[in-house]
Amino acid sequence: MDVLIEKLNSVKPEIKDEVESRFNEFIKLGKEGNKYELFSELSFCVMTANWSSKGGIKAQNFIGEKAFAELEEGKLNKKMKEVGHRFPNTRTKYIVSNRWIIDELPELIKKDPFEVRKYIAKNVKGISWKEASHFLRNIGVRDLAILDKHIMRIMLKNNMINEIPKSGWSEKKYLGVENKLKPLSLKFGEDMGKLDLYLWYLAKGSIDK
Repeated sequence: MDVLIEKLNSVKPEIKDEVESRFNEFIKLGKEGNKYELFSELSFCVMTANWSSKGGIKAQNFIGEKAFAELEEGKLNKKMKEVGHRFPNTRTKYIVSNRWIIDELPELIKKDPFEVRKYIAKNVKGISWKEASHFLRNIGVRDLAILDKHIMRIMLKNNMINEIPKSGWSEKKYLGVENKLKPLSLKFGEDMGKLDLYLWYLAKGSIDK
C-alpha cells in the first residue's frame, strides 16, 4: 500500500484541481438535478457496464437527458447503435424498463446512501453493486467504492486483495472488498469517491466520471 500511496501523492498536485472540480459537479447534480438529469446519470451507469466510461459519456451527450426517459424504445435503440454501444439492444431494454423509478429518484437519493445503493442494486435493471455505487458517487455521495476491474487490478497488484472476484457481486462480497479499500482512503486523506478518480487516473491516464 505504501508504494500506491507514493504514486497517488505524486499525481495529486497535477490533478487535484480537476478532481475537485469534477466532484463539485457531482455534488451539484445531486443537489440541483431534476428527475430527468438524475435518470440520465443512472442510465449512464447502465451504459458503462462492460463498456467504457468514455463511451458512456459520449452516448449520454449524444442521446440527451430527456430521451432516456421519454424516447420510444425503437428510436432509443437506434441512437444506441449510432453511438456504437457494445450492447445496444440489452441496454436499451434495461433503460426503458427502469423508467418506473424516474419520479422516485429526487426523493430516493435523499435517504441513507447505503440503503439506497442496496435498493437500486436489487431493483434497477442493468445495475449491480458497482453501478449503484457509481451512480451515487456521481451525484455526490462520498463514501462508496466503485469496484470495477481497473480498481481491483490496482488492489491486486498492491496486495490489498488476493484475487479479483470472477462471478457476480453479492452484498457480502462487495462490502468485503470495499472495506479493504477504506484504509487506503484514510491514509491518502481523500474520501472513497474522490479516491476513485485518483485511482482511475493511475489506471487510465484521465479523469472521466
